[in-house]
Amino acid sequence: MKKILKIIGFAILTFLIGGLSYIYLSVPILPDNSEDIIEDVLNSDVPKLVKGKTGYIVNNGTKVWYESILPAETSKGAILLFMGISNDALGWPQTFIDKLVNSGYQVIRFDYRGTGLSDWIENWEEQPYSLTDLANDGKLILDSLKIEKANLLGISLGGMVAQEFAINYPKRTHTLTSFMSSGNIIDEELPPISNKIVFELVKTSIRYGMISTEKNIIKLHLSSRKILQGEAEYDIDVKGTATQVLYNLRKRSGYNPNASSQHHEATYRSGSRYDNLKKLEIPVLIMHGLNDPFIPIEHSKKMAAIIPNAKTKWFKNMGHDIPINLTDTICEEIIAIINSNNED
Repeated sequence: MKKILKIIGFAILTFLIGGLSYIYLSVPILPDNSEDIIEDVLNSDVPKLVKGKTGYIVNNGTKVWYESILPAETSKGAILLFMGISNDALGWPQTFIDKLVNSGYQVIRFDYRGTGLSDWIENWEEQPYSLTDLANDGKLILDSLKIEKANLLGISLGGMVAQEFAINYPKRTHTLTSFMSSGNIIDEELPPISNKIVFELVKTSIRYGMISTEKNIIKLHLSSRKILQGEAEYDIDVKGTATQVLYNLRKRSGYNPNASSQHHEATYRSGSRYDNLKKLEIPVLIMHGLNDPFIPIEHSKKMAAIIPNAKTKWFKNMGHDIPINLTDTICEEIIAIINSNNED
């Protein structure tokens, strides 16, 4: 019996060592000079990333944090941002935020439930929330700021939440921009979310998440961005990403390991929005990267065919990400749809 147990133990140990070795060797190679840049960020003062008016709304006992950033001059209107899965408000690149604010718009971003400074739902199974709940959080934020109408911008999961907002609150919506998203993520007629990419993200979470140092958490985020980049080729903003992650770790609540599964479940429970999207009468812009390895572009193309008079913009050499080299172009497309509505 002892000999058998030793053999089993050795087999398990060999399997674990082999599995960990595979994970360590198969995760993406980080961009050049990442180590030096990360060290520099870790040894420097963390810059202030939250500069606008901050506050909380409470929705049925759940507290949700938001930030409102005003332009230097008179505001042309408000843009309400909806981030992607498991990301908080700081998931938006600072250069992206700055571009929108400098274009003359009030920009509002908020932490989804389960992220950032909003309430983390520990007993989610007993009080699950939906994408409609997340959209309603955004509506209550507008109420708090006394904003009657806003331009909606959502990326990935955020695109789905923004769609829910536009469907449920059409009189509070000027325009809708859905970015690399879907009107029905479980549409059996379309290619599904890539299981390969999900597996790669899980591997990198194991690689850098087993020992959760600040450096490893920064590397986890950089590695995830490399995976979501897919076959597209562009430089990742290592310093910007490292700074944002470190700010979250030192100045905020860090990252909730349960957020991803909660948002995933909320997404799949939401079902199809096709029938309601057909009824939209507001200006809609649909954007997607041609190299998106996570949510296939076919999802955005189907939405464009369904929504009346929807405008589209497909970006070459872009994955499931906001590349720093395309930030200006992406923002110009968003501002153009908003301005066209203002002219009307």
